[in-house]
Amino acid sequence: MIYDIRLTIATDYAGFASAGRHLVCVMPRDLGGEQRLIAGLLNLHPAPAHRHDRVDFFGNAVVEFAIDAPHQGVEVSVQARIEKTAPSAAPAPSLPLSALANAVARCRDMGPDSPVHFTAASPRVPLDASMTRFAAAQITSDMTTAQAIIAVGRALHQTMRFDASATTVDTPASEAFAKRHGVCQDFSHIMIACLRGIGIPAGYVSGYLRTQPPQGMPRLEGADAMHAWVRAWCGPNAGWLAFDPTNDRVTDQSHIIVAHGRDYADVSPIRGILRGSGGQKSRQSVDVIPLGET
Repeated sequence: MIYDIRLTIATDYAGFASAGRHLVCVMPRDLGGEQRLIAGLLNLHPAPAHRHDRVDFFGNAVVEFAIDAPHQGVEVSVQARIEKTAPSAAPAPSLPLSALANAVARCRDMGPDSPVHFTAASPRVPLDASMTRFAAAQITSDMTTAQAIIAVGRALHQTMRFDASATTVDTPASEAFAKRHGVCQDFSHIMIACLRGIGIPAGYVSGYLRTQPPQGMPRLEGADAMHAWVRAWCGPNAGWLAFDPTNDRVTDQSHIIVAHGRDYADVSPIRGILRGSGGQKSRQSVDVIPLGET
């Protein structure tokens, strides 16, 4: 499946900022055997004084830029074409859950895909006793790791309520879990905390999701949005299994990967600092268009 992706993220300031430094992570990744970046272009407005395109520790495409002149906002736009070449499900066999702790302990790899980086608390994911108890209640001793991952994700989907107005980007995972509502970022952070609490290495995935309109209805421009889901380690042979708790499914060719990280703090679409005063408002538009559709 080939997709054309269009993204715009714009932030408008109440007044002029005299300078700004930002980091952007929005370009889809090129992942052998899973997805291929055919072409990609990222534009910035106003034109920055300095721009540096690089790859971070986890292999994500990152753009650092600086604006040194007075400006009243920043706009990031992306055009990309992606080919999804395979589902992102973990191959069989997954380790028995009872054997996973020993496999993690034997791991000596410290590269970006090592499970070692995804076992402890991270800036946006606490090791929370209530989430650990919730996860433990969903599993049995005879499960494989993959079965346990899906069981926890499915239980969260059934327990949590999607509510776009319930949380903000800064809402702690523990608060969203206590209230049992949130958005994809909250679902993902909570699932990661649950899995780490029972000894399963788990990380955060940001990306794009093709949304299907109701039958007979046209696809809405800008109706798609940046999305988040979870990847968890099933052992050295099976590797990583990706699960979308917001939609209760193992990820498939509708999920287009932008970045892997420990949590949102590693892969936020745009972050930075500026010199100015007053508030700001952000708006985002994303279109994920299968090639051949208009």
